[in-house]
Amino acid sequence: MKILSIQSHVAYGHVGNSAAVFPLQRRGHDVWPVHTVNFSNHTGYGAWGGPLIAPDDVRAVIGGIEDRGVLGQVDAVLSGYQGGAGIADVIIDAVDRVKAANPAATYTCDPVMGNAKSGCFVHPDIPVLIREKVIPKADIITPNQFELGFLTHTEPGSWESTLASADQAMSMGPSTVLVTSVERPDRPEGTIEMIAVTADEAWVVQTPHLPFKANGSGDVTAALFTAHLHETGSLPDALAATTSSVFDLLENTINSGERELRLIASQEIFAHPRMQFEVTRIR
Repeated sequence: MKILSIQSHVAYGHVGNSAAVFPLQRRGHDVWPVHTVNFSNHTGYGAWGGPLIAPDDVRAVIGGIEDRGVLGQVDAVLSGYQGGAGIADVIIDAVDRVKAANPAATYTCDPVMGNAKSGCFVHPDIPVLIREKVIPKADIITPNQFELGFLTHTEPGSWESTLASADQAMSMGPSTVLVTSVERPDRPEGTIEMIAVTADEAWVVQTPHLPFKANGSGDVTAALFTAHLHETGSLPDALAATTSSVFDLLENTINSGERELRLIASQEIFAHPRMQFEVTRIR
């Protein structure tokens, strides 16, 4: 599989393309990374060096790929943190060009906006652009529970309300919604869930809630879910494999005592997920 990944890049640590590319490669996929920022480190440190990449420069990179006559080989487009507001139009244009060359290609949007603990941490223009312009172009979206609520003007909480919010998101365009960091009020203590939803089915997986703020784990999740869904065509199998790898990555990172994801040290779990968690159908 060939994947065009339009995301941020950091030199130190693993977020954006620096988190998504290697796990996909370890699964045997060819990734073409296009960077929207080139930072020294992720912004969670409070200080960083390096530039936002101008939308025209991002567009020029994609245009150069198109000039090679290879966009028709792309099976999936993946986007995450967008940096500046002008990147949305570049992503939409790239998706249109890829799908014109290969109508079977999919687009996965990780609508990076914020989380329940930190709130919204991107420029105020970006969430509106994602909701109104980018989401309608997507086939797969991977919001966390907070982001799903923003996109749909709802407050997902229970399985039922989360499914209703996912259905509302699908009415905007996507056919598949992966909701991460789901915290039901009535869930067993010390657990957290992910829910994968289409119009015909919905599945949930529950894991221990690891006490760790993991920058980049959402980027890994979106990338692996896209890959597994393409590889298997099965929503529950994609959910189970993605959850297995991401949980082991987080556990390995916690055990290392490091702040940054132990991406390289955990490479075998991307190639060979342990499949240690059971998924349950809820629709």
